Amino acid sequence: MAKDNHDIKEAPARIDYSQLEHVENSLNPKLTPKVDQRHAGMYHEALQQYPNDASIDKESEKRLKRKLDRRILPLLGICYFFYYVDKTTLSYAAIFGIQSDLRLHGTQYSWLSSIFYVGWLFWSIPSNLIMQRCPPAWYLAFNIFMWGALLMCQAAAQNFAGLAALRILSGAFEAIADPAFMLITSMFYTREEQPTRIAAWYAWNGVGVAGGGLIGYGIGHVDGVLASWRYEFIVVGAVCAFWGIVMFLLLPNSPTTFWGFSKQERLLMIARMRRNQTGVEHRRINWSQVKEAYLDYKTWLFTLFGFLGAVPNGGISNFSTLVIKGLGFDTLHTALLGVPQGVLVVIWIGLGAVGNKYMPPNSRTLVSALFMLPTIAGAFGFLLAPADAYIGRLICFYLTGSYQASFVISLSLVTSNTGGQSKKMIVSGMVWFGSCVGSIASPFFYKTEQAPSYHLGIGSLLVSNFAELVLFFVLRYAFKWENQRKGRVRAALRESGVITDDAEGLNATAFQNLTDKENPNFVYVY
Repeated sequence: MAKDNHDIKEAPARIDYSQLEHVENSLNPKLTPKVDQRHAGMYHEALQQYPNDASIDKESEKRLKRKLDRRILPLLGICYFFYYVDKTTLSYAAIFGIQSDLRLHGTQYSWLSSIFYVGWLFWSIPSNLIMQRCPPAWYLAFNIFMWGALLMCQAAAQNFAGLAALRILSGAFEAIADPAFMLITSMFYTREEQPTRIAAWYAWNGVGVAGGGLIGYGIGHVDGVLASWRYEFIVVGAVCAFWGIVMFLLLPNSPTTFWGFSKQERLLMIARMRRNQTGVEHRRINWSQVKEAYLDYKTWLFTLFGFLGAVPNGGISNFSTLVIKGLGFDTLHTALLGVPQGVLVVIWIGLGAVGNKYMPPNSRTLVSALFMLPTIAGAFGFLLAPADAYIGRLICFYLTGSYQASFVISLSLVTSNTGGQSKKMIVSGMVWFGSCVGSIASPFFYKTEQAPSYHLGIGSLLVSNFAELVLFFVLRYAFKWENQRKGRVRAALRESGVITDDAEGLNATAFQNLTDKENPNFVYVY
């Protein structure tokens, strides 16, 4: 039956899912199993050698996962460290005199915080589609190099207009970072493994908060020919550009070409991804998937999630130093007090990952909701504590970082619940599109005349957190409802004599580049 060595043995009474717009509406189609991925021959070989999950040796898989962790997570984590430090350079520049040196007035500092995300906003979706057409690791590395170069250029800014233009360009080049990290994680890790791996690289966000404090403290002692804030842009930018080169050399573009792994390890790498039922790599843009992404209500729930997560994050990343300084601490101690803030972010994310790992299956939305509670309590405490309770208000401010754990776990809902390569690009891009809108808006809640309490800013954090808490339960109900629909479709197909979810059926749908809506074997996690 096979036409060539790239065909899988065809079973009778199967479904050609690739020819269905929505498989839910067709009960008597015929299957033509195929692999719609780059390097299809290696994918077929992996499925032939490992026809089902029972054929995968668990010890070999554990060794492979450890090796993947060593090769991928440090690269992504260190990059995320620079990524966060890059975004907070303006915050530290604020306490070292950038506002007076560039004669910023009125809302210009807030605009510098927000305008970074304008470039990101307009380039986020095009950049995601470009990434699908390119080797993803190389495209990411190029963008990282360009962030660093543009950050160094910001050290030469002499006025608001020049710095604003550079920050727009920086935002455009940084737009791909989070979607690329999520894509690479989904290419090499199963849906069960994704929350802890996303947490592993996102926790470096907290290291960036702490590292920013240490860098800020060191720069505060610089007595050179330039203003100290200019040195921060130069140093951080140079290291970012260097790391872009490292990523180009070491980060993998595909499981089929990951150097340093034997062919047998690469085959196992591919076979493991059958469980995801989301596809792995596909360079052609599928415009029907783009359309489906924009018409899928879940895309807009994820976009809302990105927005609500960014309202507190955008304000905290740019105004945390000013909030802490407003509590009565001098400039250098303000920089140092960013260190425990970052350490606590790492702890919150670690606790979230561990809690999710040991909770029963489908507890991600519940764990996310749980970690919103310290943030809400901290915001209330900061707003209600007496003005002279400096230590108490500082502790409450630190508590607001627990939402980071919720955000990380929720990112795994996006990577785990979206199938089809083009649809993944759009949905991931829309999450960060929503994040951009929230990040643009959030600095304007921190009004200069309300310093040091910033009641409106902390209030915006509180409202967003409450809304996000509700959203987690909306997502939970939505995914449960979708799974019930999928269950009814599979039951109807079985009654008509078509079995989709046995080993051969799972192989047939795993790498056909089907969307989560098209694939009857896709099960949402929540």
